[in-house]
Amino acid sequence: MEVIQTAGRDSLGTFASEFVHLNDDILFGEVWSREEKLSLRDRSLVTVVSLMSQGSADNSLKFHLNEAKKNGITKDEIAEIITHAAFYAGWPKAWATFNLAKEVWSE
Repeated sequence: MEVIQTAGRDSLGTFASEFVHLNDDILFGEVWSREEKLSLRDRSLVTVVSLMSQGSADNSLKFHLNEAKKNGITKDEIAEIITHAAFYAGWPKAWATFNLAKEVWSE
């Protein structure tokens, strides 16, 4: 399944055309589409933990939490993932991620 992403084009248009290409076509179009290497579910898990560990409690983390939900990660699983990662990424980062995850899994 090919992942189609237009966030770069929608947000930046031609302002940063190379960045848009790398984001929409390479990262999402090619890398996220390599399901024979790693499932979308697993890519979502890795991405959420990576963003959490960086302290990204913004729209990008919320977007990827929504994608994780779409890709089959359950409420119980995301709670366990965040709890586990809290010991490695940091307690405050876990709290911030839990706040966003609670919104996503309440929808």
